[in-house]
Amino acid sequence: MSTALVWFRRDLRLADHPALTAAAATHQHVVPVYIHAPEEEAPWAPGGASRWWLHHSLAALQGSLAALGLPLVIRQGESLAVLRTLAEETGATAVYWSRLYEPKTTVRDAHIKAALRDDGLTAESSNAALLFEPWQTQTGNGDPYRVFTPFWKNCAARLDLQPAPLPVPTNLRGPAKQPASVDLAALKLLPKIPWAGGLAEHWTPGEAGAMDRLEAFLDGPVPDYHEDRNRPDLDATSRLSPHLHFGEISPRQALAATRAAVLRGGRIGIAGGAEHFLREIGWREFNHHLLFHYPHTSDAPLDRRFAELVWRTDAKLLAAWQRGRTGYPIVDAGMRELWHTGYMHNRVRMVAASLLVKNLGQSWLEGARWFWDTLVDADLPNNTAGWQWTAGCGADAAPYYRIFNPVLQTERFDPHRRYLRRWLPEIAALPDAWIHKPWEAPPEVWRAAGLTPGKEYPNPAVELRASRDAALQAYESVKAAVR
Repeated sequence: MSTALVWFRRDLRLADHPALTAAAATHQHVVPVYIHAPEEEAPWAPGGASRWWLHHSLAALQGSLAALGLPLVIRQGESLAVLRTLAEETGATAVYWSRLYEPKTTVRDAHIKAALRDDGLTAESSNAALLFEPWQTQTGNGDPYRVFTPFWKNCAARLDLQPAPLPVPTNLRGPAKQPASVDLAALKLLPKIPWAGGLAEHWTPGEAGAMDRLEAFLDGPVPDYHEDRNRPDLDATSRLSPHLHFGEISPRQALAATRAAVLRGGRIGIAGGAEHFLREIGWREFNHHLLFHYPHTSDAPLDRRFAELVWRTDAKLLAAWQRGRTGYPIVDAGMRELWHTGYMHNRVRMVAASLLVKNLGQSWLEGARWFWDTLVDADLPNNTAGWQWTAGCGADAAPYYRIFNPVLQTERFDPHRRYLRRWLPEIAALPDAWIHKPWEAPPEVWRAAGLTPGKEYPNPAVELRASRDAALQAYESVKAAVR
């Protein structure tokens, strides 16, 4: 009776799992395996917040498999060596897994597939992470896309061809002799210092948590999503990004559930909000498309002119930004939300990134590395594309001269200053007219609030207009260079 290994990575679910389904359909026995080998993804090995999420997601997967009488085998070490050892221990003749698309993982996986096949094993990979794989979407000339709108137009025209999500296989059986497994705690994914309480308060990692999050979004804010998604003071977004990153839910499941919600009807405006939500999933597809075709962009600008841009190296400014002490409330609120919850609203991410790169003059890579360590949804394609968009050096990037004004952004997207007051309690007593620009508040306003300027909350680290002018001058020096 044949046995197959199913190698879990960032596909930590049982439903809509093509590799698991194929293994169950072809073999009598299935051995689910997780191999912890973060060094194989260096220099972008999972950061602290991602490791916290991974621990709890693996625990949830263990529970789901155990309910089916199928233990998860956890091992540490070099992936190919571990797979070979497990194949020998179990008598497995095949290995199945879900594809990843980052530069390091694509090279590794191609090597592993060739090596296993040379060993005489069946080695098959499947798409479980995207609606369309990066090579399935091309321009009319057969080139990769570098602009989102035509890319998504191409994809959207083919959404009706997406197959229905796969159910959980019903014929999963483990081997007669279960191979040894290390304890999940042995991976040491959780922080030694207990800083993750806020993460646990705000998130439920795992497949069940992902489906609950999707259902709550479709039953709640989706009708107004196209308007409210830019409001950090509202609970108006899906917050599915970490679940998608760890593969606890597939974009195909999100697509099917969203379309089903639209067909059910009964809620005014849901179709418009659903369309914008799917467009955001399209951005995730586009970002994977970009990094796959331009693998150097995880560490270097896509627009090579910007390699000549000279960044400031100022540890104090960088630390002020990281700690939420820049003196610009919308940015500081976002950085504190990030530290406490492992998440930051996307509109605030753009404003915080713009301040770091355009006003503080720090490299976009410094911001990318900080987000990588602190975000529970740290995803290399999304993180790379987001930072290069803000810096103006990526595909479909913001114009180099676009610099977000944190004061105007607050007035527009946090009109009642609820977001600021939640994350900046030390200046919550300031009135709406001044809390988003406290450096302009008259002394009597500070006194009336029982506060002292510059004491409870810092003065701005840089002056907006002067730093904006300096940024534009620096960008002007490289924009005319040969692409």
